[in-house]
Amino acid sequence: MRSVFYILTALAVMASAYWAYRENYRTQAALAESEDIQRSIGEARARLAVLKAEWAYLNRPDRLRDLADINFDRLGLLPLSPEQFGNADQVSYPPEPATLRISDAIEVSNMEALR
Repeated sequence: MRSVFYILTALAVMASAYWAYRENYRTQAALAESEDIQRSIGEARARLAVLKAEWAYLNRPDRLRDLADINFDRLGLLPLSPEQFGNADQVSYPPEPATLRISDAIEVSNMEALR
C-alpha cells in the first residue's frame, strides 16, 4: 500500500513540476509580448510627437500669411468680414418628420392561431 502511495505522490510531484514548467514558459512569452507592445507604443508616441511638431511648424501664422499672399491671385482669398456670417434664424432646418397616428391597433402576431 505504501508503494502505491509513493508512486502516486511521485506522479503528483511530476505533474505539478510539468505544470509549473509550462506556466513559467507561458509567463515568459507573455512578458516578451508585453515588452514588444510597450516598445511599439513608445515608438508610436515618438512618431506622434514628431508629427505634432511638424504640424505646429507648418501652421505658423507668418508662414500661412506668406502662403496666402503668394497664392492670392490663384485662390482669390480675402479677409473675413462680419457680413460673411449669418444668423441662426437664417438657417433652413429640415421639416419636422410626419407622425403616424394609429387609432385602431391590429394584432399581427400568430398567438391567436395557437389558441
